[in-house]
Amino acid sequence: MTNPFAGGSDRSNIKRKSVKQLYDGGTPSLRGTIFKILLLAILDAVTIFVTFILFMKSLWLAVAIAIVAMLIINWLYLRRGGLPAKYLAPGVVLLIAFQIYVLFFSAYTAFTNYGSFHNGDQKLAVSAIRAAGYGVVDGAAQYDVHLVKTDAGKVEFLLTDPVNGKVFVGDSANEKLVEIAACSTAISDVIQNNSTNVAPSDCEITILGDNIADAISAPGYAATDQQGLSKAQLNRLAATRLYVDPTNHEGQFVKTDDLMVAITYQTELVWDGKAKTFTRVTDGIVFGAAEDGYFRADGKPNGEKVSDIGWKVEVGFKNFKTIFTDENLRAPLLKILSWTFIFAGSTVLTTFIAGLAIALLFNDDRMKFKRVYRSLMILPYAFPAFLSAYVWRGLLNTDQGFINNVILGGNHIPWLTEEGPARAAILLVNLWLGFPYMFLITTGALQAIPAELTESATIDGATPWQILRQIKLPLLLVSIAPLLISSFAFNFNNFTLIYLLTKGGPMDSATSGYDAGGTDILITFVYKIAFSGGHGQDYGLASAFSILIFIVVATFSLVSFRRTRTLEDVN
Repeated sequence: MTNPFAGGSDRSNIKRKSVKQLYDGGTPSLRGTIFKILLLAILDAVTIFVTFILFMKSLWLAVAIAIVAMLIINWLYLRRGGLPAKYLAPGVVLLIAFQIYVLFFSAYTAFTNYGSFHNGDQKLAVSAIRAAGYGVVDGAAQYDVHLVKTDAGKVEFLLTDPVNGKVFVGDSANEKLVEIAACSTAISDVIQNNSTNVAPSDCEITILGDNIADAISAPGYAATDQQGLSKAQLNRLAATRLYVDPTNHEGQFVKTDDLMVAITYQTELVWDGKAKTFTRVTDGIVFGAAEDGYFRADGKPNGEKVSDIGWKVEVGFKNFKTIFTDENLRAPLLKILSWTFIFAGSTVLTTFIAGLAIALLFNDDRMKFKRVYRSLMILPYAFPAFLSAYVWRGLLNTDQGFINNVILGGNHIPWLTEEGPARAAILLVNLWLGFPYMFLITTGALQAIPAELTESATIDGATPWQILRQIKLPLLLVSIAPLLISSFAFNFNNFTLIYLLTKGGPMDSATSGYDAGGTDILITFVYKIAFSGGHGQDYGLASAFSILIFIVVATFSLVSFRRTRTLEDVN
């Protein structure tokens, strides 16, 4: 008689060995090992390059994270075993980089003043303010600019004052002007006599008109042009300041923006690096760093700003306070919030009714060619939504649109330029885009209802309406209620349709100061706050709005899902 337990230990050992081999990934080939090392080498090189950039910017936390991540990845893929972790690692890294980091960064941004005027640190703000802290000197000399190249190959400016007959060459290394005496004499002769006796070897000039000339080269300075110069070189030349008095960098200087005409400017703001303050030359007011990320008079929160340029600081709950207390924001926000709920709720309701009606129609066994009809019904769902929005935008054009000119017989209904018609147009287009989805899910749910239930109800004398209301609809809601909730959440943030069809318009920002439109929903309004160029980008306020939108949608979904479970218990 055979012992049923014989060999059990051997089979267990074989199984453990197989599991270990699977966990270890087997014995790697030489080719595979070399390929793996090459990939890790490329990854390490990129990581080291990025780490170097982060190090130069003094982002120590990012440097530490990059180094630790590189070490973990190398340890993970160079060691034997850990096959599941090797498969999961790329996905985990991408999840952290593109989901978790973005989530935490957005949450952090909501508690800062990060925006177009506060997009860097104080050091960057100081540099920007100093670069813009000057004004044109009325009545001062203006110069025609020609580029020249020194014997050492360096490109400099040759500046001609055609009114006073002075010619200077720029010494960018020392930030000063050096007069070329022979050229000044030649230009002065032209101004007085319309000619000169100065030899071209001493100064080459070009006659521009009667008693007008420019110097284009001088000994040691050969004429050249912008061709062959890199963008970096052109930017360096445009940023060059040539001081009238090289010992006084708070005085007048000559600068050109277009490399054609140079203008005399006066420094208006003087930076004190020790005190960390700006002093305005005209009146002596001192501007210090204020807590809101601006340089203000005496550093006081309500003091005069030296510039609209600031730096990023943490402001606590200020952005949330602005949302709930700013009177200029309150009126457009309440209007946008109410329209957002109306838009999302109406879209779900109308698309569900239309999709269910068509599903009931095509679920009738007496109808022929149901597959063809069903295929036609899902075409709007298969067509990209952003293309559909552009097509509908053309169809709804007030003057040239197909709907006004053909369907409505030449009426000029302002579908996209007045608030009421624009909202109706959006609901119409979203019905077109959304009913195929509802048609698909209700068709599947209807086909899952046992036929015995409807047959029994029919035998008992129930009407079609009673069967729909008391049998089919309750059973439908059990299965599709979560999908209706997700549809509401999607349309609550349906940025694509609103922005591509109406861009949130028609605009109504004259009274509030915010770029709010008649068809804006919360997400498009937040987009304008974050990226609109009209009033400046305010990423902090936009992030605070995003958190509130998440809370609203999450709360609605949570309550709705609980009601859905109650519905399941009842059924």
